Amino acid sequence: MEKITKTIKQDIEKLIKDLNYHCYRYYVLDSPVISDEEYDRLYKHLKELEEQYGYILPDSPTQRVGAPPLDKFVKIKHKEPMLSLDNAFSEDEVREFDERIKRLIKSEDKIAYTVEPKYDGLAIELTYINGFLRTASTRGDGYEGEDVTQNIRTIKSVPLRIEGDNIPEEIDIRGEVYIDVKEFEKLNKERGKHGESIFANPRNAAAGSIRQLDSSITAKRNLHLACYGIGAVKGVDFRSQSDLIKWLEKARFPVPSIVKLTKGISEVISVVKEIEKKRKDFSFETDGAVIKVNEFRLQKILGMKTREPRWAIAYKFAAHQGITKINEIIASVGRTGVITPVAFLEPVRIGGVTVSRSTLHNWDEIERKDIRVGDTVVIERAGDVIPHVMAVIKDKRTGKEKRFNPPKKCPVCGSAVEREEGEVAYRCIGLNCPAQAQGRIGHYASRTAMDIEGLGEKNVELLFLKGLIKHFVDIYKLKKEDLLELPRFAEKSAQNLINAIDKSKHTTLARFLYSLGILHAGEYGAKLLARNFKNIEDLYNVKSERIIEIKQMGEKIADSISRFFNDPENLNTLKTLKSLGLKISNPDFESKRAEKRPFDGLTFVITGTLPEPRKKVEDLIESMGGHAASSVSKSTNYLVAGEEPGSKLKNAKELQVKIISYEELMEMVKEKG
Repeated sequence: MEKITKTIKQDIEKLIKDLNYHCYRYYVLDSPVISDEEYDRLYKHLKELEEQYGYILPDSPTQRVGAPPLDKFVKIKHKEPMLSLDNAFSEDEVREFDERIKRLIKSEDKIAYTVEPKYDGLAIELTYINGFLRTASTRGDGYEGEDVTQNIRTIKSVPLRIEGDNIPEEIDIRGEVYIDVKEFEKLNKERGKHGESIFANPRNAAAGSIRQLDSSITAKRNLHLACYGIGAVKGVDFRSQSDLIKWLEKARFPVPSIVKLTKGISEVISVVKEIEKKRKDFSFETDGAVIKVNEFRLQKILGMKTREPRWAIAYKFAAHQGITKINEIIASVGRTGVITPVAFLEPVRIGGVTVSRSTLHNWDEIERKDIRVGDTVVIERAGDVIPHVMAVIKDKRTGKEKRFNPPKKCPVCGSAVEREEGEVAYRCIGLNCPAQAQGRIGHYASRTAMDIEGLGEKNVELLFLKGLIKHFVDIYKLKKEDLLELPRFAEKSAQNLINAIDKSKHTTLARFLYSLGILHAGEYGAKLLARNFKNIEDLYNVKSERIIEIKQMGEKIADSISRFFNDPENLNTLKTLKSLGLKISNPDFESKRAEKRPFDGLTFVITGTLPEPRKKVEDLIESMGGHAASSVSKSTNYLVAGEEPGSKLKNAKELQVKIISYEELMEMVKEKG
């Protein structure tokens, strides 16, 4: 490598500055001032100089792509929560929002609001330190997301370095990653040609592209970014949302296509209508408009509710609708055996997406709406995502339409079908049903279960169809040589999957129980079992009466768990897994036995707004042995009521549940902790 001179350094730095400027002109302003050929020539020259002298700066455009594939995504905690927005569906609700704001700040003056389109993509936080992009993370649960930095760096409109004079020491910039509708259609067309599954909508395409372990795949997708907010910031003081947008533009960040500052709610509604009118002409998908109190001082006074800020709201546009015909209805079998009627439609374009199928939910729904094969129906994409049948146009009937009755036998395996008393679902009871087997394998390998990286839905389907996995037990019999014979598997990806499978052999009892997919026993039920049974063998041949002794375990879930652990075939499966090297620890039982926790056996429900984020309070309750439930029932011990409590307060009073304040809960924590 040659020794670098000051002149060469300056040449490289100027090339980087020029190329980043041209990138900004092309991808953000859509107003290039040089040809593609000239850009490519400058880029090639920069790359040659970097390789010759080894002088590579972090904001160089050559550093956008080239990072090695990840094994998995790591977690990043947000310094400030990334909250979702409350929704409004009518002008009246928007006016109520304005009245609420005025009441809370005790003012009758017109409020200044900003209004912008609500992009239908994936929420992202970009962290810049001393002007350079350090990390990028997804929203996740609002408090913790996934590190997707190397994928975000591939998006040409994302600045690797903040330009301008007013550069913060540290700033978290928030925005939405999205894909244009035309690019989405092009992507799906290409995937269809290669026999790959197509994305349901642009949002899924954007999210799927960002969650690639290999950033070179993300780089091939023409993704965009729209920045609209900030989280934590140090070194710069922004006075308002409109000030922030101006700063973002000067710093060369892409911002929403429309951001209007308004005075009073009537102007807000006028701009919302304008955005809705222009919606069909946007290059991106949008399902609404976002309304924000402009002044950050007022935002701070208004504060947050549990999951949403009080100072912003999303006005959701009316759902897209279309009229089409039901060509066929089939009975689809899920992993738990539930049989769902699915309608296959004459393809219809609704809100930029071609819809060709729709769930009919269950047979009670079919009966209620009198849906038949051959019917002309109104299809709606609620929230611009999920298509469902709104209504049947009975005037279009010809007399040839046919009813679709519940199946008496499973359409996949021919086993008997039953409907539990009080349930709407019909269920296949066949233990060896292939439709359930594939679903069970996917559930077993999923992130919240055994967390086998690389064994997602597509690979499960591939391995199942090739006969390599017929049951989740077969996962541990896979060999690298088997994988190398399959499409999509090369030496490294095959070895990565084998490594992930080996890693999953060391798990916890709670995870393992959840992975088994026991009917009615979800993640929390698995946790409760782990707290009360030290080893998996302690559950063998367990009686339902023993399960009911556990607080929060009802009769239905107890019967289901008992049936599972009294089935000889299931017990043989568990023994086989152990013989294949599965090792199960149980930290939940150990911590429970090591020290009795103050809230053991107590169930809390939270309603209204608390001084702390709800998740933080729920985590505190769980850490002390309690259960933070989402709804009030007879088994609830305490309702923690904050400001503006909802209907849970009324339910608690009716059920004579003890009602306490946040302060009283903190006193309990202090006394018992």
